[in-house]
Amino acid sequence: MEVPFLGLPLVLVLLATGWANGAGAAWASSPGGCRLVQSIATCNGRWLKSVPGNLQDEIEELLLDDNTIRVLGNTSVLAYQKLRYLSLSRNRLELIEPGAFLGSQGLHVLSLADNLLFTNYSVTAAAFSALPALRKLDLAGNDLNENMVSVLLWNLTSLESLSVARNIIMRLDSSTFANLTQLLELNLERNYIFEIDQAFEGLQRLQRLNMAYNYIPCIAEFDLTQLRVLNMSNNAIEWFLTAESNDLFELEVLDLSHNQLLFFPVLPRQSKLRSLLLKDNEMSFYQHLANAMSLANVTVQFLIIDGNSTNITTVSLWDEICYSNLSSLRLLDMSQNQVWYLPEDFLVKMPSLTHLKLNQNCMETFHLPEGNPLSMLTDLDLSENHISELRLDQRAEGVLPNLQLFNLSTNRLTVLPTRFFTHTRKITTVDLSHNRVDLCPLQAVPGKVENPPCVDIRGITTLTHLSLAGCGLRGLGSHPFQGTPLKHLDLSDNQEVLSGGLGCLQDLNLTLQVLSLRNTNLSSTVVDIDFSGFQSLICLDLSGNSLTTFPASLGILKLRTLDLRDNCLPALPRDVIWTPLGKSLHEVYLSRNPFNCCLLGWWDSLQQAERLHVRDGQEVTCRYDSRTVSARALPEHIIQDCQWRTADLALLYLVLALPTCLTLLVAFAIIFLTFKKKLLKMVKSRCGLSSPY
Repeated sequence: MEVPFLGLPLVLVLLATGWANGAGAAWASSPGGCRLVQSIATCNGRWLKSVPGNLQDEIEELLLDDNTIRVLGNTSVLAYQKLRYLSLSRNRLELIEPGAFLGSQGLHVLSLADNLLFTNYSVTAAAFSALPALRKLDLAGNDLNENMVSVLLWNLTSLESLSVARNIIMRLDSSTFANLTQLLELNLERNYIFEIDQAFEGLQRLQRLNMAYNYIPCIAEFDLTQLRVLNMSNNAIEWFLTAESNDLFELEVLDLSHNQLLFFPVLPRQSKLRSLLLKDNEMSFYQHLANAMSLANVTVQFLIIDGNSTNITTVSLWDEICYSNLSSLRLLDMSQNQVWYLPEDFLVKMPSLTHLKLNQNCMETFHLPEGNPLSMLTDLDLSENHISELRLDQRAEGVLPNLQLFNLSTNRLTVLPTRFFTHTRKITTVDLSHNRVDLCPLQAVPGKVENPPCVDIRGITTLTHLSLAGCGLRGLGSHPFQGTPLKHLDLSDNQEVLSGGLGCLQDLNLTLQVLSLRNTNLSSTVVDIDFSGFQSLICLDLSGNSLTTFPASLGILKLRTLDLRDNCLPALPRDVIWTPLGKSLHEVYLSRNPFNCCLLGWWDSLQQAERLHVRDGQEVTCRYDSRTVSARALPEHIIQDCQWRTADLALLYLVLALPTCLTLLVAFAIIFLTFKKKLLKMVKSRCGLSSPY
């Protein structure tokens, strides 16, 4: 017992000298429960009402988030002369006294988010004037209006990053950010801003501007040439117009998504734009109306009122699209708009485009013009349109040579141009789901003069992911996947696709890893329901079918995920957990099956497996008489009743007959002993034998 007591002082000495942690980090505890690691003091969430005064004088970072500090007094941080980083987010801070930062001349970062600084903002502004080296300031969530912000920032000329997000700013003018000549980043998101009047003219170094989630109705004469990233998403913008200028704009990312844009934005003629996000607007093109009238020469006039002066700007929407330099554009997202066609030469101006998203529009055709303007494209999303035709004005050899992902789901396609995928040398993923397409078989059906139109994917050696869900497939013919090393295949929602069994998938035996056969009318009566050949399969979806028995061929597979929901299974094999399948499974889905409550031995085995997770275990139920009961919470009387129902009948009959037999035997013995002499005399008299007495 003496050894531990002798060792304890030694451990305390090691901790005190910094040897015990190997890194030389000093740990200490203040009355407030702060933790000190080297020059960082962490006091978050300690219910502190003031700044601890007993920390090391040498600390450079002090974290006081999630406390209850109301006032930062004149001497609160006076002892910490080397402080560079101070965070007081999510306190109840109402006041910072004028001399609070007099000893913190080297403070670079100050976070005061989610406090109550609106109450004494003028006094707090006086305290800020003592921070000549402040680089980053966070005032988000303080109920500040534009006048308060202007006062608070008046003397912070050294600021490079500022956040006034989540306040109540409604209008910006030239006085709001006056003197912030060094500002590089400004966050104004989630305010109530509806008007901007020359607010950013003095911010000549500003590179990142975030004004998302406000109420800005339009942007006219955008002229921030130095800006690199502009986020104007989630406003009410109907027009975005760049000032007429040949100056080079540094803009690289422009986010106008989730607005009310009526037209494609008028962009700078010279820019470095790489990402243009226009998702979820009301945008369309109008050159080709239903009556074939051309609007190429139609102009739009904007009346711009600036103070006492009025300016009329005339814009030709179609010419501006052509004149804008989009040669560096890599990502264009125009999804969720009202686009029903693209103007001529629209894509020609984007030779560097790699990602094009046009999903959820009204397009009826998609036209690839001569010259292959999308030669660099890797990701093309045309899903959820009304496309019935893909048009090509060039030889098949030049079609989308770098395309990797092609999403055509939920359209009206029945066929693609002949050998469309043959020369897409890098294609890996194709989604044709919810179209009325069919796959070309190995050979045409004999006896038919004209075979129905089909999509030929055979021999595409790079294709690994294919979705054909909901295509109305009625059988895939012979070898439709020959020469295609598919790893992921989705055949869901095709009621008759497996009417001939799984033979159509035989060319994928060695490569297929993920297979979805959800809602394909698969039943236990299908002759060729043999999965044993798919030795590479790791994920199988058989949900929404009519399986009445567990497919025996699954037992030898080494799946990691198996989905059996919405079938007609009364039970799983009792020994499923001991098969190769049971040893490899990581997750299984079993809900919405009519399992028999008295045949749940397999369920107990699954519950005991450590690595196996029944993801929908709370929803798994079983049937007992006419009741539906949770498999995880079977009442005791049902368990006992099931034990009687599933017991060995021969043993049950023996147990039931044993008391009767014993009763009869005892009764016979009593009768025999009672009438023993009379019975013996009767027997002897009957048999004619003398009885000695």
